[in-house]
Amino acid sequence: MAQSFNLCFPDMRKDYRLEKRKYVIGGFILVIAVIYVVRLFGLQITEDKYKTYADNNAFLKKTVYPSRGLIYDRNDSLVVYNQPAYDVMMIPRDVHDFDTIGFCNTLQITPELLRERLRQMRQSPSYSSYTPQTLLSHLSAQDYGRLQEKLYRYPGFFIQKRVLRQYNIHSSGNLMGNIREVSQRDIDNDPYYEPGDYCGDLGIEKSYDTFLRGEKGKEILIRDVRGRIRGRYEDGAHDIAPVSGRDLKLSIDIGLQQYAESLMVNKVGAVVAIEPSTGEILCLVSSPTYDPCTLIGRERGKNYAALVDDHVKPLFDRALQGAYPPGSTFKPTQGLILLQEGIITLNTAYPCSRGYVNAGLRVGCHGHASPLTLKPALETSCNAFFCWGLKAMIDRSGKYGSTDNAFEVWKKHLVSMGYGYKLGVDLPHEGRGFIPNAKFYNKVYGEGHWSANSIISVAIGQGEILATPLQIANLCATIANRGWYITPHVVKEISDTVIDIQYRTRKRPTIDAKWYDHVAQGMRMAVTGGTCKKANLGNIDIEVAGKTGTAQNPHGRDHSAFIGFAPYKEPKIAVCVYVENGGFGATYGVPIGSLVIEKYLTGHIDPSRKGMEQSMLTSNTMATSGVKKH
Repeated sequence: MAQSFNLCFPDMRKDYRLEKRKYVIGGFILVIAVIYVVRLFGLQITEDKYKTYADNNAFLKKTVYPSRGLIYDRNDSLVVYNQPAYDVMMIPRDVHDFDTIGFCNTLQITPELLRERLRQMRQSPSYSSYTPQTLLSHLSAQDYGRLQEKLYRYPGFFIQKRVLRQYNIHSSGNLMGNIREVSQRDIDNDPYYEPGDYCGDLGIEKSYDTFLRGEKGKEILIRDVRGRIRGRYEDGAHDIAPVSGRDLKLSIDIGLQQYAESLMVNKVGAVVAIEPSTGEILCLVSSPTYDPCTLIGRERGKNYAALVDDHVKPLFDRALQGAYPPGSTFKPTQGLILLQEGIITLNTAYPCSRGYVNAGLRVGCHGHASPLTLKPALETSCNAFFCWGLKAMIDRSGKYGSTDNAFEVWKKHLVSMGYGYKLGVDLPHEGRGFIPNAKFYNKVYGEGHWSANSIISVAIGQGEILATPLQIANLCATIANRGWYITPHVVKEISDTVIDIQYRTRKRPTIDAKWYDHVAQGMRMAVTGGTCKKANLGNIDIEVAGKTGTAQNPHGRDHSAFIGFAPYKEPKIAVCVYVENGGFGATYGVPIGSLVIEKYLTGHIDPSRKGMEQSMLTSNTMATSGVKKH
């Protein structure tokens, strides 16, 4: 039976193997087909590389850069404006052999420079042979004209119109800032930027860059088979017009700014003036400064490198970043804290034996009447009064429970007055100064092993206390307002928008308002009969209140400091002056501060004070300045 079965179906096994091969071959063909379909889908739908290649053959997409916002001062004087600039762009794949010598002669550059620029371009992370690359920046009008006439000889090259900043002043570099070409980091952090774009660098140009830069436009041009431009695609129907940046109106009085800078020539330090009622900064001087006009155009890189290498550190903004011992300008804060905490009353008097003398410790002081209450202590800048006051607070364990707790209460009051942390000014790179806490001293002396005498110098703004001139000026504005301040800022208005709410909101320290007027009276006494007599403007009927500061400096001659405000009853200006290695506060701080106040309030300097003015304009403290990075 088995044999007959095989005879009846001799080819059955063979047909089965053929049928199996058919499915295998069919499956293989299907896989190949799927691979081709997926690849074609990727090339035509999901990948735009080849579409970009094709588009680049037919179109030239040019970025149209907007006009950067203009900058005016508080009196509507134009400070920063724009002028046209031109960059030489190239699309590498479209560039063929060309007359390099003629090209270089037209642009007045050397072949070596051309080769170097091409090398740098190819090494850039954003380099692509299919997209426009910047070859040369900031052509002069003459170079632009010469190249425009001969551009047809150089396929693959075109000229990109840009905006170049121009400054109406040759000072205030740290305040104004400048613009520079974006880095790869800028591009990674902000999708607005593309290789070859420019962004704000330092100062107002940096902090308000998003307002100033505007919105870029696009222009699509048609190219023929030889790459020559034949017009706009569909008559510009797909073009996008740029949107100009917003204009800024500064709180800065540019005339006052330049005057204060002139007083600080050949000096190292800062001048900060604030309108107390608004928090608007009237002038913000860091000295030495630099000309912002040197950081535009082709010479920017070389000039910037020279500023970096300059031993006087003009790029270091001392008004915002300088961390200085405030010296006796710190004493008003101590009077306010002692009154608030009930450590003293207005009738509390402390002795001064040519200084603070206690438990073998001595902090020197100059000669004056003794004992003194708070207001005469501010008038004469008595060191002993504030040392005794700090001792009475820090060592009063019955009130606070421990030295640590007492010190933390002291610090919290200072922080509320704007010390120890950034104020939040609308400029980059603000410093925070330094106010130590109890943990700091526990590490230095050991927990429970320190007292007021261990840290007594902080009572007079020395020791570990550091503050920026901006913070010191803000304290002065707070006293002028009798107990409140608005975060200092340099921009008064932004076109078509409003400034941030923090620059319109009053902040109140932890000190009751009633105590500020007493401290202000002590500062007024310092001008009429104390250490600030040079600030007295009684001859022109302006009442000034002030406080000197002579900050000890372990690196050389003491620093000269001053805070003051005027008019006394309705303050319009509060000022801080800090001159490194200037000696006594009355030597440079007071004269410069009072001249700034007078200039702002009257517009001129009284003839009786011209000698003082001339002395400040011509004096030089650079020889005694350490010019160190703070």
